[in-house]
Amino acid sequence: MMMLLLSAALQSISTSPQAWIVLTGPTSSQYIFFTGLYMVAIGYGAQKPCVLSFGADQFDDTDEVERTKKSSFFNWYYFTINAASLISGTIIVWVQDHQGWVWGFTISTLFVALGACTLFVGSVTYRFQKPGGSPLARVCQVIVAATRNFEKDLPCDSSALHECLGQASAIQGSRKLEHTAGLKFFDRAAIVTLSGCESPRQLSAWEICTVTQVEELKILIRMLPIWSTVILYSTVQEHMFSTFIEQGMVMEKHVGSFEIPAASFQSVAVISVLLLIPFYGRVLVPVFRNFTGRATGITPLQRMGVGLFFSMLSMMSAAAVESNRLRIAHAEGLVHREVAVPMSILWQGPQYLLLGAGEVFTNIGLSEFFYGESPDSMRSLCMAFSFANISAGNYLNSFILSLVPVFTARGGSPGWIPGNLNEGHLDRFYMMMAGLSCLNLLAFVFCATRYTNVKRLHI
Repeated sequence: MMMLLLSAALQSISTSPQAWIVLTGPTSSQYIFFTGLYMVAIGYGAQKPCVLSFGADQFDDTDEVERTKKSSFFNWYYFTINAASLISGTIIVWVQDHQGWVWGFTISTLFVALGACTLFVGSVTYRFQKPGGSPLARVCQVIVAATRNFEKDLPCDSSALHECLGQASAIQGSRKLEHTAGLKFFDRAAIVTLSGCESPRQLSAWEICTVTQVEELKILIRMLPIWSTVILYSTVQEHMFSTFIEQGMVMEKHVGSFEIPAASFQSVAVISVLLLIPFYGRVLVPVFRNFTGRATGITPLQRMGVGLFFSMLSMMSAAAVESNRLRIAHAEGLVHREVAVPMSILWQGPQYLLLGAGEVFTNIGLSEFFYGESPDSMRSLCMAFSFANISAGNYLNSFILSLVPVFTARGGSPGWIPGNLNEGHLDRFYMMMAGLSCLNLLAFVFCATRYTNVKRLHI
């Protein structure tokens, strides 16, 4: 943020002294600006999964009260994220437009510095998870050891597989994991050979692994189908920043004398998140608790399924709005004119609200699921993996949008998404995404009903 502030400040510095000409040149400012952007991206990518898992580490899983509070922590974490997003998209943008980029970046930099200071000041009160070594190295060790023992037969009794005596795990700060059926190939990594049966601890970790270490890899593999079904959800969410805005630009944006910018209308989704999170915690959770008996109301997987359903409804709502907009465009003779049709942008409200509701259920449920199911010493890695669906969804969205013109713009037809939306059929595209979302929801239900929850042994 200091680099971004410097790039904006240099543009305001007088270049009359010859000593400043090179430093304040446009090329130098661009280098500083893009360096700052990449530093922000690296820093944000590094801290986002860690701050979420570290915050959840402050709650004791063995305590019923703290375990319930941990579920609320995920809700309020996303509440804070969306509140900050609303502030940055309104107040900070207004400051930058009216007072200049220097003031906007200054405020942002001060808040980041304040956050860093708050983090360090509170360090005396934190609970720290003991580091258990590189999780990626342990995963590779299981694969190598299982491959080396490929020709060896598995014992009939899983208790004959290698595991540390007592309740303590070989991985520092991590609870033992019970052996589970399935994915038996990786169980070969824990086979105790005749040469090492008397002292398996003397063998290298690349030759023999504990059951807990094997189960870590199994957990990652079992979570992969759940993660993959959320990619399309992230693709749908991305339309809030792309096609939804294009759709709003060809609609009537005036409400009385006030004009609603099409790009700013996405704040409806943020506001819906801010309103729904406390409503979910205060109202919906007690209602669900009466039916399920669970302290958190519903399971994270059930919560994710509800969010996927809302995202499908959002696409259906967008398709209905676009279909009506095109009908008005044809009735008014505006098909071949790239102008807004006399239909209020407020009709986009439901599709934004449904996407916001989907975020409250799916995004928070996904984080809660990955944190709760991940091994103790792999939580930051698993949280980073869960956030990777956002980038995967963005790439999938770009891929889909690049294919649509190829298959729809033929024989002189402008296609579904031309430059002039009045000539296209964006409603068909939204219905296609709704259909894909429906299939994705069915795939999620299939994977979720067959998922095996992790079983831990307490230290």
